[in-house]
Amino acid sequence: MNSRHKILNQLRSNGRAAETPGPWRSRRQFDDLAARFADALTAAKGECRRAGSLDDALDQLHQLLRELSAGKIVVNAEPPFIELDLPSRWPDFQWHTVGQSDGDLRAFCAAATVGLSGADAALAETGSVIVSSGPGRSRLATLLPEIHLALVPTSSLTADIFTWTAGRQGVLPANQIIVSGPSKTGDIEQTMAIGVHGPKRFIVILYDEG
Repeated sequence: MNSRHKILNQLRSNGRAAETPGPWRSRRQFDDLAARFADALTAAKGECRRAGSLDDALDQLHQLLRELSAGKIVVNAEPPFIELDLPSRWPDFQWHTVGQSDGDLRAFCAAATVGLSGADAALAETGSVIVSSGPGRSRLATLLPEIHLALVPTSSLTADIFTWTAGRQGVLPANQIIVSGPSKTGDIEQTMAIGVHGPKRFIVILYDEG
């Protein structure tokens, strides 16, 4: 028996059963997840609008797009947009739906005013949304346009990232990010600058599903 086998046998003989940790119990408790999310997002330089239903959220979205003079809009093919067919509903804008429209996605996103997305979750503690990439869901759609606008149902709200992580299921996507307000940096003389490396504005329309 060589030295390697001796060491491995010694390690095996010293092994002991380990107890599996119990489920995570968040220490953060918020009486109103939606109100906390809105406050935290606003503090992070983002914008939150409340809607009583998906129809109300769409009305607010349409009004916002008109106010922003959004000529080009890129939209991820994900809930709630995948079933809405916004290009047919609002033909006065120029649309690119990820994974469905023809043309150069990168070039369109770089020229777009608004990128629309859903969210995997909304974290009340920090006012953040979790966005995944994958088929029909491009990171370019939320990174390159001047404005990232997300439609998020209140059912996606959770207290914090630890609670969400403990409860999530399924295979992890290739890319998953946490968006907390618009792009920010303080690299130059520790002065906060907005929109240097990404969207200048981040707007969430938080809607009730009932």
